[in-house]
Amino acid sequence: MSKNNTICNTGKDRPRDRCGLCGVAGHAEAARLTYFGLYALQHRGQKSAGIAAFGGHRTQRHAAAGLVSEVFSEKQLRSLKGTTAIGHVQDAASRNLALADFQPFTATHRDRTYSVAQNGSFTNLQRLRAALQDKGAIFYSSIDCETIVHLLAHCREHAIENALPSILEAIEGAYSLLLMVNDTLIAIRDPNGFRPLCLGALDNGGYVVASETCALDLIGARFLRDIQPGELLMIDPRGKHSIRLNADRPTRFCIFEQVYFARPDSAVFGANVYQSRKRMGRVLARECRIDADLVMPFPDSGTYAALGYAQETGTAFEMGMIRNHYIGRTFIQPARNDRAFAVRMKLNPVAALLKDKRVVLVDDSAISGATVSSKVRALRHGGAREIHLLVSCPPIRFACHYGIHFPAEAKLLANERSVEQIQEHLGLDTLHFLSLEGLLQAAGGGDDAYCKACMDGEYPLACDPSPQACKTIQTILTNPKEKPCIKR
Repeated sequence: MSKNNTICNTGKDRPRDRCGLCGVAGHAEAARLTYFGLYALQHRGQKSAGIAAFGGHRTQRHAAAGLVSEVFSEKQLRSLKGTTAIGHVQDAASRNLALADFQPFTATHRDRTYSVAQNGSFTNLQRLRAALQDKGAIFYSSIDCETIVHLLAHCREHAIENALPSILEAIEGAYSLLLMVNDTLIAIRDPNGFRPLCLGALDNGGYVVASETCALDLIGARFLRDIQPGELLMIDPRGKHSIRLNADRPTRFCIFEQVYFARPDSAVFGANVYQSRKRMGRVLARECRIDADLVMPFPDSGTYAALGYAQETGTAFEMGMIRNHYIGRTFIQPARNDRAFAVRMKLNPVAALLKDKRVVLVDDSAISGATVSSKVRALRHGGAREIHLLVSCPPIRFACHYGIHFPAEAKLLANERSVEQIQEHLGLDTLHFLSLEGLLQAAGGGDDAYCKACMDGEYPLACDPSPQACKTIQTILTNPKEKPCIKR
């Protein structure tokens, strides 16, 4: 698709994904295992956490603002009884989340209780909400996945495994979903596979579904496979079975999972993230080899690419900036809005190491000009004689329509600026961004496997609803007993 400069998202200086997912089926301590899975996925969202569990013919839910360890006490975990549970951690563009927007979203209709948690976004959300509101739906939250509960209520005459394919035909976007309907756990991945989701097995015969394999590792689950793009996997006390929808769609994995989001000890899209990021550094070295005294990352984002660069060039790897790991999500702000001071609160240069040195600085992304500028000034104040900034991904020039929150497009460092202009703006001796070809080589999978819209402006999925999705929505709402023809 053609380039599109529409600003769809706003946010803070670093990119943020909306959430991480973990669900457990077939274990007496399902909620507790889900808690530990969310703990491993905390990097995917620090604004809120929630768990819903089914047991004793009822669903119980607890969700609140804060980190996983802050939201759940031992008493709360014990109250979430049952053998099936789903959990969610969330970040958001807004500073404050409404209570209604904490996930999993849970509602009861007749004898079914639905709990749903989502990673990503629906591109036809406004059309879905408008159509449902025209039929009298009253929305409790602003989150995308509430629409699924309303659509399921309209399809009450159908079994879940028959209703969901019809509903998913009406939904477009980049998402992974966990849905719990009484004691059935359902994992869903969009037909293009934008967002990661994997399946693991527990020793007792139960199953775990999570956004990343690091959650399986902490729980002690054995990795089985990725949930496939367009797959609907159902797990209940009788076992598991899957339905494949739109299996002919091309994959469009989010390349930023490899660059930034995923934990380095995870495997996403079939590749180990640690090794991918080191390869990015090695390819970066082949594209731009600098005669320098040391190579260093900004902790912790550029560490693995910096290691790869150092190993490829033989340059000494050093930690020239020390991170204060005791900075919480909030801290007392300085009297004025001082970005440089905020950087110093978290990162402090090792002046004795940097003095009069030629420094290669490796970062995984350069999103906001203000943030990068503050980092460079900190190094200058630390005594560095030369600063050569190498970025292990191409310039981020465009908005993401698929659930990642970048700063407003006008605030992106690379928006409407050449590399030479950015270098001059930041006062760098060298600036080099990894080429798109180099990034794909390091990530593996080929050019067609990934969504790179934030880098090249080529959006693989339209924001406007397709005629087929619109037709399916109307069929569900006007004749819910009719099952649309689903392409499998």
